[in-house]
Amino acid sequence: MFADRHAAGLALAETVKALRLKDPLVLALPRGGVPVALPVAERLGAPLDVLLVRKIGVPGNPELAAGAVAEGADPEFNRHLLRALGLSRADFAGDLARKREENALRRRLYRAGRDPLPVKGRSVIVVDDGIATGATVKAALASLAKREPAEIILAVPVAPLEAVDELSRLADTVVCLDCSADFRAVGVHYQDFRQVSDGEVAAALAAAEAFAPAQKKEQDR
Repeated sequence: MFADRHAAGLALAETVKALRLKDPLVLALPRGGVPVALPVAERLGAPLDVLLVRKIGVPGNPELAAGAVAEGADPEFNRHLLRALGLSRADFAGDLARKREENALRRRLYRAGRDPLPVKGRSVIVVDDGIATGATVKAALASLAKREPAEIILAVPVAPLEAVDELSRLADTVVCLDCSADFRAVGVHYQDFRQVSDGEVAAALAAAEAFAPAQKKEQDR
């Protein structure tokens, strides 16, 4: 069990640091992934940005992920789940539009008008506070691959073993500190799993500029 997300990030940073990375860039999945990603970026001396993605819930059961949509990308759906429930992509048109609006709102809130940092040709470390079903992470990795990174490293403190196996097909490397076949929920692995606010995300991105002075130049590439 981790004390909090920051402690999980410190532990994760030591493992990620041992990898051979080419011009590393850390991308966090907000909001919970950001305080985990901050010490990883600091340990690497790498710039930190967010990878915006929103879960698409099943009608009547929003906590059940039918898929997810990442910033600037087509939605990724769980085709097996849609088939089992007798649903089609068209059934999610309204929700999908709302999720795109939420991504746009968070882009303005978190980046304050800055463009996403360049990805092409770099070692990109995607960080979250944990994985449950993997739907949002899958959409994030699929959208990221289209931006031509040199490699994708998925780094998370905790995840179910089944999800790690599946996501290994979308990432070049998966770093998971605690992978279990008997996985219950992400939150049970933390003593403090309080909700992360939008303000904390924006503050973390601003703080990252202190130990990644090249970050301002990155935005001008």
